[in-house]
Amino acid sequence: MTSLTSHDSGAEQTHTRWSGLLANQVFWVAVATVLACIVLSFATNSFATSQNLFNVTRNFAFVAIVALGMTAVIVTAGIDLSVGSTIGLAGVVISVVMHAGFSIWIGIAAALLSAVAVGLVNGILIAYVGMQPFVVTLGMLSVGRSLAMVISQNRTIFEFGPDGGKLLALGGGSTFGIANPVLVLIVLALAMGFIFRFTRWGRHIFAVGGNERAANLTGVPVRRRKCSVYVLCGLMAGIAAVLEVGWLGAVTTGLGTGDELRVIAATVVGGANLMGGVGSAFGAVIGAALIEVIRNSLILLGVNSFWQGTFVGSFIILAVLFNRLSRSGND
Repeated sequence: MTSLTSHDSGAEQTHTRWSGLLANQVFWVAVATVLACIVLSFATNSFATSQNLFNVTRNFAFVAIVALGMTAVIVTAGIDLSVGSTIGLAGVVISVVMHAGFSIWIGIAAALLSAVAVGLVNGILIAYVGMQPFVVTLGMLSVGRSLAMVISQNRTIFEFGPDGGKLLALGGGSTFGIANPVLVLIVLALAMGFIFRFTRWGRHIFAVGGNERAANLTGVPVRRRKCSVYVLCGLMAGIAAVLEVGWLGAVTTGLGTGDELRVIAATVVGGANLMGGVGSAFGAVIGAALIEVIRNSLILLGVNSFWQGTFVGSFIILAVLFNRLSRSGND
């Protein structure tokens, strides 16, 4: 009798795990990404080439890095529409500083500080003043882009001073055949995955997103945690900007334009719930990967690039719909 009960219990647990996996949006996004890669490998002669795969992984790394920060924001039921402008501002700052003859380290520090400053302003206005994230970050989108124009005098910068070669190697180079931005992404994704799951800060932001009032009653420093996620998102945008400038080898005030949509799409497609309380580092990475694979496939298949926005927007709608249907099923 005991043996039968143990067997039934084990079978039930296995069934529960499989049911949970099949209901997991990140699982299906990962499956879709793998299937898309397999189909494209047969449908085109150029997708599976080493050079194209190198480009795909490098390109999605920029979006995925920022999506890690955006995941933290969305987990708290917030949103950051200013990340594209933050990328542009940080990119302009590092280029102007290095163009003036300063070292790459001073340039990187200045870029990251400018990006963190944007996140800090967002966080203070949202967490402490009580303004709506949509309104604040939409305003900062305009402010950041304007500041980038002022600082650069609206000109293209392609000379980065004595350390220009180091910057180009950092963003455009590779290590062991892997693009440097991808290596940075791997380190950041592992770190954020650990932080989300095993630290007090990670538990707190999920509590805030799940039920802010309950989190406050249980002693969670809600305002500090909400402010911190916007600072983190700004920092991630700054890191992506430094790498992207090194890859492009030139900076214009249009750097990062439209990236906020791609980052939000990657985050939501990767399983983050816009209502808060749900999200993961792996989901942000795999969501960015799927979007880049689809974008790359449109180019290889000769589809007009104007359709890219349609696909990205559709992904956001479908991901939110999936979340809504999942919640309705649980209810």
